[in-house]
Amino acid sequence: MDSLWETIEKWLKDLLIDGITGNLSGMFDNVNTQVGKIAGDVGMTPSAWNGDIFSMVRSLSETVIIPIAGIILTFVMCYELIQMVIEKNNMHEIDTWIFFKWIFKTFVAVYLITNTFNIVMAIFDMSQHVVSGAAGVIITDTNIDITSVVADMETRLGEMEVGTLLGIWLQSMVVGLTMHILSACIFVVIYGRMLEIYMTTSLAPIPFATMANREWGGMGQNYLKSMLALGFQAFLIMVCVGIYAVLVQSIATDEDIITAIWTCMGYTVLLCFTLFKTGSLAKSIFSAH
Repeated sequence: MDSLWETIEKWLKDLLIDGITGNLSGMFDNVNTQVGKIAGDVGMTPSAWNGDIFSMVRSLSETVIIPIAGIILTFVMCYELIQMVIEKNNMHEIDTWIFFKWIFKTFVAVYLITNTFNIVMAIFDMSQHVVSGAAGVIITDTNIDITSVVADMETRLGEMEVGTLLGIWLQSMVVGLTMHILSACIFVVIYGRMLEIYMTTSLAPIPFATMANREWGGMGQNYLKSMLALGFQAFLIMVCVGIYAVLVQSIATDEDIITAIWTCMGYTVLLCFTLFKTGSLAKSIFSAH
């Protein structure tokens, strides 16, 4: 009877050990893939990330939005001219130079609208250069291999009781499900940022049409701040990944397998949370007065 129970216990332990090692071996694969793609994705300009989408957005902006921006510019510059004329004692003192000033401001406004995409892309080219420079400094080895973190894992598992192994197996299942969710979160942050860039860029001529007027110019200035925030959000993401890489590499070999598993997952949760915060952090930096 004892030998039968020992046989069943050994079978259960082998089954649980195989299940645990199987869960842990592929647990971080999706996260490793997504994190590894971050540096490449955020370092791309909108035109390099997806040329077809960029061409579509540029075409829509030039054929649909620029005519609307032209109408807005006409209104803004007429309003600007009226302001300049009545500014001097209700038209009793009118200097001819204000008309040259108005013509110059109109020329600048038209130039900004017609070169909107070049100006916006220059912002992302600048931020991409910063990201490329940061990539050479920041540690890029972000892969988590739990089997290498926990040395002699199978040997340690073999020394445990069936109840303990069952608990580890259940926790590995929960952590594995969580890691899939975190992998999806990383995907959403990176791809969501690029979609936000495309959508914001498509309307660029309208805020640019208001920049020649003091009262309406705040719209264009806020737009430029938003573009700078989106561009340099990539740098903050790279810093975030660099911190994550340092934390991952600092995981020490632990006698407690569960501690190592939850530590790795905790770092990944921290990465996802910080990635979500980079957008609002960048906007708060560039919108600060």
